Amino acid sequence: MGPPILSAVDLDKSYHSGSAELVVLRECSFALANNERVAIVGQSGVGKSTLLHLLAGLDRADSGEIRFGDRDVHAMGEIDLARFRNRHIGMVFQFYHLLPEFSARENVMMPLLIAGEATGAPARADELLAEVGLEERGHHFPSELSGGERQRVAIARALARGPEVVLADEPTGNLDHENGLRVMEVFERVHARHQTAMVLVTHNQELVSGFDRVLRMGPGGQLEQTDQEAPR
Repeated sequence: MGPPILSAVDLDKSYHSGSAELVVLRECSFALANNERVAIVGQSGVGKSTLLHLLAGLDRADSGEIRFGDRDVHAMGEIDLARFRNRHIGMVFQFYHLLPEFSARENVMMPLLIAGEATGAPARADELLAEVGLEERGHHFPSELSGGERQRVAIARALARGPEVVLADEPTGNLDHENGLRVMEVFERVHARHQTAMVLVTHNQELVSGFDRVLRMGPGGQLEQTDQEAPR
């Protein structure tokens, strides 16, 4: 498969509340190959979302190493880290995190506008909204969209700058079964068209039956291969 595009080695992460310490990850390691789709399943509280946020640079580990290609993500300052996320990582959250005062089209344009790439941003947003089946909904605000439509807007936004990696944190967790399946079909089309590497955290292992690898996370963030693995 070649060298990983994104990797983590021996990550430790704890949170403190007063004198109490909650250890979430202990010596957690992970590697993602170029164009690979990996799902991480496991019980609530074992650290799945924490790992995803560390990989995205949304949080910092107490110790360990995260590398994107040959770049040390932990060594980046906050400004460089924000630029890195904007350019290389597409993030999809369970609760969408769309900006309510902007239309679907404007939400998809936002990563491009932040990067100073306003020229062509409207056309790019329209192209991506069409790709996720929302070409007629671009001028609607999040409050006017269903949950499944909001998540598809969020996927389009994550693809705005053509990231090499998409990280999705329980993207179907707030949806009914039918809309969850529809969102997973969008992820499948996105991967087929863009060959974007993906890491998806979910409680529902059935939704990721076609992924290249399905890893189960146990306490402390230990990852083990399940017997569910799609043939290559």
